[in-house]
Amino acid sequence: MTRNAPDDVIGSYEVKRVPTARLSSIDVCEVGRHKHYVKAFVEVDVTDARRAIHEYRARTGSKLSFTAWFIKCAAQAASEHPQAHAVRRGRRLVVFADTDFTVLVERSLGQERVPLPIVVRRANAKTLGEIHDEIRSAQEQPLAPEDLVLKRPQRRLLYGLAFALPAFLRRVFWNRVIRDPFAVKRLMGTIAVTSVGMFGRAQAWLVPLSIFPLCFGLGTVAKRPGVVRDRIEVREFLSLTAMVDHDVIDGAPAARFLARLVELLESGWGLT
Repeated sequence: MTRNAPDDVIGSYEVKRVPTARLSSIDVCEVGRHKHYVKAFVEVDVTDARRAIHEYRARTGSKLSFTAWFIKCAAQAASEHPQAHAVRRGRRLVVFADTDFTVLVERSLGQERVPLPIVVRRANAKTLGEIHDEIRSAQEQPLAPEDLVLKRPQRRLLYGLAFALPAFLRRVFWNRVIRDPFAVKRLMGTIAVTSVGMFGRAQAWLVPLSIFPLCFGLGTVAKRPGVVRDRIEVREFLSLTAMVDHDVIDGAPAARFLARLVELLESGWGLT
């Protein structure tokens, strides 16, 4: 609703209701502030990988998203180092064999584009094409106004009542969820991937707020000089942020996991 102020200092303004979906995001961010993350900022040379993606598109006539390929690489690395996405339950760790990824995709709501997380189940067992198709299918599905950010419930009345509760009670619910490894696995998976999109030629890093055991922020891909076989060349570097839960993994094994992920990404794993 647009209103006119009684003086020229404030001017006209618009009052909007905070969407129910946004309340869910606010709750998750507040709970995530208390996670014990170790954050790693890694520059990954993805020149060869991006070239292989372009060649794949030219060869097959099919699109292949960078995000889908990143998920496949991260699923492989997490399968080799499963403690990286373990969930703590008191003094024990629950280490899952399968890798379930929450990915933010944009979907159409009328004339607007709004973010909606989807869960890609068992990414370690899916092909790169299957992951890409699953994400693309979710992007193309129209969004109804009553859809929630983290889940599309069958009992909408129950969820509507839940979001009518005070914020501190809703956050009690989220705290209970992240302390139950099996609720984490069922509701949202154990790994999150989010992206800032493109910011022109600027090099941008992303540090998300998260409640996941393992979270990746995909920044921009920027061109700059790099050394290849003792020669300086123009290369493409991904600004990658990795957030690992220090409650479930120590620094050394986390470093080995990240080193393996970088190795997969820089080699263009799975693209040939």
